[in-house]
Amino acid sequence: MASKRKVPALNANSMADISFLLLTFFLLVSNMDVDSGLARRLPPPPQTEEQTSVDVQRRNLLVVLVNAQNETMAQSQQGSEWYSSAEELRGSGGKVPLKDKVKEFVLNLSNSSELPELTEEDFGPPIGIVPVTDQHVISIQNDATTSYKTYIAVQNEVVRAYNELRDEGARKYFNTSYEELTEDQKRQINDLYPQRISEAEPKNYGGQ
Repeated sequence: MASKRKVPALNANSMADISFLLLTFFLLVSNMDVDSGLARRLPPPPQTEEQTSVDVQRRNLLVVLVNAQNETMAQSQQGSEWYSSAEELRGSGGKVPLKDKVKEFVLNLSNSSELPELTEEDFGPPIGIVPVTDQHVISIQNDATTSYKTYIAVQNEVVRAYNELRDEGARKYFNTSYEELTEDQKRQINDLYPQRISEAEPKNYGGQ
């Protein structure tokens, strides 16, 4: 009678080490998708006297603050405007749309001392030398409990303002829409109206 052959036992003592090494290898060599956005930073303060620096910084800054009740305040040195809903952000209820507040701030057509300072820059033909607010900043700040829907609604309106400015600039200087411009022409318009947005880390502002 033939004897049964025993199957040798598998030594699994090193399986944990092998698994760990394989995991480490794949983490090191794999490319992970990372959402990359626009670099949005506040400009460094001008190297002048302290009081002058504060004044210039304030006039160049439009703060858009969203509190814990999902109310939005847009504040510059000219004053503040409150919005209680996404509809009001877009101009319902007789409110000035947030995008229009942003456009007024960026352009400073009245050369107001309470809005960003105008400086002349040469953008090349056909734009030429025009006054622009090259140091303006839109600072978006939100409470840690702000709803994502409200935050996105505010972002949309601020970006919409820049999109409208660029399209208006394209029609003024190139007699066509922004989307129909060449890459070089788009670069000129982007330099004319740079998207200067700073996003602060969420804080507990509450309802204030």
